[in-house]
Amino acid sequence: MPSQVLAVNGLKRKANGVPEIPSKKAKSNVPAFRDSTLEEEHGIVDREFYPPEMTNERCNQYKANGLERPIETLYKAQRETQSERDAIEVKDAVVHWYKCDLRTADNKALHLASEKAKSKGIPLICLHIISPQDYKAHMTSAVRVDFVLRTLEVLKEDLAKLDIPLWVETVEKRKKIPDRIFELCKQWGASHLYTNIEYEVDELRREALMTREGSKKGVAVTAVHDTCVVAPGELSTGSGNQYAVYSPWFRAWIAHLHTHPHQLDIFDPPSQNPASARQTYKELFECHIPEAPENKRLTDEEKQRFRSMWPPGEYEAKERLAKFIKEKVQVYKDKRNFPAANSTAIVSVHLAAGTLSARTAIATARAANKVKKLDGGDLGIMTWISEVAWRDFYKHVLAHWPYVCMNKPFKPEYTNIEWEYNTDLFTKWTQGQTGYPFIDAAMRQLNHTGYMHNRARMAVASFLAKDLLIDWRMGERYFMEHLIDGDFASNNGGWGFSASTGVDPQPYFRIFNPILQSEKFDEEGEYIRKWVPELREVKGKAIHDPWGRGVRVKGYPKMCVEHKEARNRALARYKEGLGRDTA
Repeated sequence: MPSQVLAVNGLKRKANGVPEIPSKKAKSNVPAFRDSTLEEEHGIVDREFYPPEMTNERCNQYKANGLERPIETLYKAQRETQSERDAIEVKDAVVHWYKCDLRTADNKALHLASEKAKSKGIPLICLHIISPQDYKAHMTSAVRVDFVLRTLEVLKEDLAKLDIPLWVETVEKRKKIPDRIFELCKQWGASHLYTNIEYEVDELRREALMTREGSKKGVAVTAVHDTCVVAPGELSTGSGNQYAVYSPWFRAWIAHLHTHPHQLDIFDPPSQNPASARQTYKELFECHIPEAPENKRLTDEEKQRFRSMWPPGEYEAKERLAKFIKEKVQVYKDKRNFPAANSTAIVSVHLAAGTLSARTAIATARAANKVKKLDGGDLGIMTWISEVAWRDFYKHVLAHWPYVCMNKPFKPEYTNIEWEYNTDLFTKWTQGQTGYPFIDAAMRQLNHTGYMHNRARMAVASFLAKDLLIDWRMGERYFMEHLIDGDFASNNGGWGFSASTGVDPQPYFRIFNPILQSEKFDEEGEYIRKWVPELREVKGKAIHDPWGRGVRVKGYPKMCVEHKEARNRALARYKEGLGRDTA
């Protein structure tokens, strides 16, 4: 990638080749975070789909309940159309619209659609829309698109065993998706459409629009909560506010599930369709799963590699979960932070695609525990449940503070931190060539597998935002474009934590030392040696810092920055951006 370094980023070089970092007293001319032209120039936001940057004032209006949140827009649409939707009579079929819920078991909207169809003795039809523009706008990785398409093949076969058709088609323009779905409902004689709610801003607004439009077109649209174990808005502090810190939120989440145990009840798979569905909707059973859009296609080598690593489908998800609960969960608490230990469930890809529900994951773990409380019994199970719960937490944040979905930090006051946009350093980070072995191993794992261990995710995010001072949103985007388990809420939440700009963050002055992270969580260098082959022959602690400890390795670079100086620069920049005394 050619260098497009801003003038202030033309760092001078020391004799050892390491960039010289300006002292904290140096006057900075880096364009501020608020300069929205940089968002476009560096690929942070796609103006084809999104408006100019939201002001801090507008963000604060959301925080003060002065603006209607998209989820409230949906609730309002549901309330105001309830009587019209209730009055719509069931016709020839019921439709379930699949999105990020690609499974037959424990799928609330699918279950409700099946029960509605069964009660009237009519067929259930399933639908999935492929949207190239949604993939582009949401920065969906090619490897995740491939996983979804392979999952749809499995899902189609599973549904066909129940005489339920799955119709999959591509709609090129995202704004045409609602009208196309209503066209299909009319074509199939369906007057009831069920779907599970997604919590991103565009999706909530689309569901609200479809709820209103459907009631006018004679289609009752029912959008329900399913992605979260506890729906956004159900938990609040004593003063009635939403939780912005995980620990008290998690205690409330546990208490809520203990007093509402039915929320962990598993929904039955859909019932068998009438045999006549095969004939009536014959062409739907003959549907072929489309290829990936051109801009989301893998090479033949990538297809072979990723498909061997990531088998699709809900049965694979359940098998992986069951193996984890049986063989690894007991040591999860002690080993989960060590990338080389292979002690995690690695079901995030299935949670993201919906081949496994969070409800099933929690219920399965609870069933394996010696007590039925979610915060008691086996420490490994307790810890794993708390980690799965983070997914709920971040979706609650997304629903209540929607501006985090609009390229704004959770803490708007962090908008004025001045970031670097050094493409040379960014490329070294993306390619695992920073000279910090633990960081490089993690990035190479991501590039090769589409996955990265969670401890490593925190380390590389902290390194980009604080050691390199590069706009954290560039890293957030890179992750989404390469992760097979890319989930906007969790990814945004994780980057906000590491960059200290988000909800429940580490304090801005807490900066991970990449060498200490390596020594603590990969003491023997096993993870590093697996992903950085240049260092396989390095012995002892030099594996964590070969150049700094006098080991010259051919083909492996020197550190691109010195951590101590980078830390001082980050502290000064954060203080300046927050308007705090830098003396």
